[in-house]
Amino acid sequence: MGNQNQEQDLNHLLAVRREKLAELVAAGKDPFVITSYDVTHHSQEIKDNYEALEGKEVSIAGRMMSKRVMGKASFCHVQDLQGLMQCYVARDSLGEEAYKGFKKLDVGDIIGIKGTVFTTKTGEISVHATALTLLSKSLQILPEKYHGLTNTDLRYRQRYVDLIMNADVKDTFIKRSRIISSIRRYLDGLGFLEVETPMLVSNAGGASARPFETHFNALDEEFKLRISLELYLKRLIVGGLEKVYEIGRVFRNEGLDTRHNPEFTLMELYQAYIDYNGMMDLTENMLRHVAQEVLGTTTIVYNGVEMDLGKPFRRISMVDAVKEYAGVDFDAVADTAEAKALAKERGIEFEERHKKGDILNLFFEEYVEEHLIQPTFVMDHPIEISPLTKKNPRKPGYVERFEMFMNGWEICNAYSELNDPIDQRERFRQQDLNAAAGDEEAQHTDEDFLNALEIGMPPTGGIGYGIDRLVMLLTDSAAIRDVLLFPTMKSLKSGSEAASEEQSKEK
Repeated sequence: MGNQNQEQDLNHLLAVRREKLAELVAAGKDPFVITSYDVTHHSQEIKDNYEALEGKEVSIAGRMMSKRVMGKASFCHVQDLQGLMQCYVARDSLGEEAYKGFKKLDVGDIIGIKGTVFTTKTGEISVHATALTLLSKSLQILPEKYHGLTNTDLRYRQRYVDLIMNADVKDTFIKRSRIISSIRRYLDGLGFLEVETPMLVSNAGGASARPFETHFNALDEEFKLRISLELYLKRLIVGGLEKVYEIGRVFRNEGLDTRHNPEFTLMELYQAYIDYNGMMDLTENMLRHVAQEVLGTTTIVYNGVEMDLGKPFRRISMVDAVKEYAGVDFDAVADTAEAKALAKERGIEFEERHKKGDILNLFFEEYVEEHLIQPTFVMDHPIEISPLTKKNPRKPGYVERFEMFMNGWEICNAYSELNDPIDQRERFRQQDLNAAAGDEEAQHTDEDFLNALEIGMPPTGGIGYGIDRLVMLLTDSAAIRDVLLFPTMKSLKSGSEAASEEQSKEK
């Protein structure tokens, strides 16, 4: 019964808002006719420059978040991009008609206010309104101010309401924009070119992931959504561009959890005539720069844990890391059979096709990752898990690759890029065999990419960064959905579908 009453109350309130709009339209005051409003200042700007602006006229606009009517004088709070500004609205300053109009406004309406800057008796910087314009009528009702929007699912589905009600959410997304902007400026300053490569591809390569597939009607061909940026960016290195990067969405047909969304933002960069050591230096310097520029410090705190980007990042090989945290020295493991026996002994699950290098990686994931809290480069990965990476000439069976970890998460993945087309063909052949054996994440031979390598690619360093995870760390956000404006969500069922599903459960 309580829910029914609440629904009736809500329907009544919504009807009242539509009636108010109809009255405005009938009186020739349709707010939706207005096309622009001259905004001179924002809320924080007024507060920061109060001494210069006291007694001066300003014009602000935003959403009315509260209203206190007290006879001939009232107060309201207007929320704009920068925050809240209190406005003092008096009948004598505004005029009788306009004041009557103000009293009929609803919380959520978007208004423009012109007035002078002053401080109230309680010391709050405010605007004394001399003119008020209704710019847009809100026909829906915002969540209660003090309870806010706390339903997580609803927050992600209706991000526009989340941004209105939760200042910290807005701050996170402003920071996200600044982080990406800071990265761009840093790389542009080093002479990198920002480029764009296809999202619809016939062969989704460059990573181990299952792609989304789609049909392109015009060509009557099957296409895939890209899972990586790598193979096209390397073609540009072949073409002589030397330093390139791309920041863009990639798509992987995988599960949803706190660190995975099927579409996410990846940045990859490639630089000719440099190896993975150069990529480590670039990464360390860039992350330090971005944190300092966006946060004003190189010490970040995530979930109460402090991480220091100011100190030199630790560098350790995967073999040494497994030796340190699992007590197993893979340099002393003779072959795949011995590696599998060790895995069985430790209860680590593996597949029949796995080789010694795969088992080393499984040990790393099981025993090491969670301990890598401070920025750490884990270097020299086994060749079996690195089909696009140059072999390490000093260590047979391993490649010149690193992953950087923080907070136990992989933040980026980098190689000395494989530029030997004969070796690359053989690695692709092995991936094709893996796919035939049931590996849905295996890569497939890309003949055009092999042709590019045969034209000739210089020695090159390359790296891929998960931008969303980096933003999570720099904004202390618990889940990837908290740093994606519009995360992937399961569709909401219509009422009839939900009811029939409920009935079938009962049966």
